[in-house]
This record gives sequence, C-alpha cells and structure tokens, in this order.
Amino acid sequence: MNPFDFVNAINSTKKDLMVDDITEKQYAPYIVNRQLSYFQDTVLLANEMNRYHQLDHKLQFHFLLNTVRNRKRFSKWVKPEVESDLGVVKEYYGYSNDKARQALTILSPDQIEFLKKETRKGGRR
Repeated sequence: MNPFDFVNAINSTKKDLMVDDITEKQYAPYIVNRQLSYFQDTVLLANEMNRYHQLDHKLQFHFLLNTVRNRKRFSKWVKPEVESDLGVVKEYYGYSNDKARQALTILSPDQIEFLKKETRKGGRR
C-alpha cells in the first residue's frame, strides 16, 4: 500500500486502513508525519507522533485518523536546491560546502565561468 494512501485516509476519507498486520507494517510514520507537518492545524499532532515514536503503527494511525479534521490538504515536498556552481568552487579551491557557499557570494559570473573552464575535464558537452 502506498504511504500516501494513509495520509489521504487521515486527511479526507477517514477510512480505517489498518485491517491486518500487513498494512500495519506498510505504514510509514515518517512520511505521514512529514506530510502533516506542512499545515498549521496538523503540525502539532505530527510532532506528538514524533515524540511518541515507540507506539505501535496502528495506534499512531488511529490517533491521527480520529483527531485530524476532515480537510483537503496537499503540498509538494520541499527538496534542496541544487547549486551547480558549488561543485566547481569546491573542486578548484578545495573548499568545504560552507566555505564554497561563502565564496559564491563574492565571485562574479565571469570568475565562475573561468573556474568552470579551469576545472573542465574534457570530453563532449
């Protein structure tokens, strides 16, 4: 079963999906809690389930199923931004991630292009 089926059941359908041990093993508390943490009305409930992570999955699901109000909730997962120039600065100067981010703030676009040319390994582009 898809972990987002559990989120959908908690948010809108209010259908009890925990009918056997197999579905209880398929329940992923991390994914459900993360999805609920994006909204003001459910962030505290998700935090409570994080605090009591040792509870059975069935108990966690039933708690959320019975306490979260019925509402359509949809959000995209936040993903880290990929900094393409960061790798170039790290390779050329031998910097760590933090130092390379600091260096990117003071480097001009012309200097970054120079670094890209210097670190190019060859081959086709």
